[in-house]
Amino acid sequence: MVVDTEVMDALKASGAFLSGHFQLSSGRHSDAYVEKFNLLQWPQYTELVCQKMAEWGRQFGPRTIGGPTTGGILLAYEVGRQLGVRGIFAERAPEGGRSFQRDFRLEPGEPVMVVDDITSTGEAVVDTIEAVRKAGGDPVCAAVIVDRSGGRIDVGVPLYSTTEISMQTWAPEDCPLCPQGVPLKIT
Repeated sequence: MVVDTEVMDALKASGAFLSGHFQLSSGRHSDAYVEKFNLLQWPQYTELVCQKMAEWGRQFGPRTIGGPTTGGILLAYEVGRQLGVRGIFAERAPEGGRSFQRDFRLEPGEPVMVVDDITSTGEAVVDTIEAVRKAGGDPVCAAVIVDRSGGRIDVGVPLYSTTEISMQTWAPEDCPLCPQGVPLKIT
């Protein structure tokens, strides 16, 4: 596991790294949670994580940075700004997955770096990579602020995370915090 102390310090200083008893969007319970918007509300922390993404992604020569809504909008803009290219975003598509809307267009074969905030399963990253392909672009790499999978996901292109966080999760019936009466927060 790769832990970047500078990024972890930013997550903690911004209040993004939380401890307690949480029900994740998957329905599983955890004793830790990363609230990305606590970090992304601070320009200096957003700039820091995007700088790390941009430095790594530069080697792939992206001409566009694409991110999924919602957190990926800010990240695509800032990574694009740092690399001197545009940042666009993919929204949920009516037919499922994601698509580039609002007249965002990609040239055939245009190299695109996909960015996102936090990944556990890679679903939003993969959906955005597929949106790049559907729009005619070439997804060359992907980067996230936090990888909660422990490096276990494969999104089909080189993937970089500014830091990894190992977070224990449990099925609700196996959660050790529930019988202790620790208040549950739904994320």
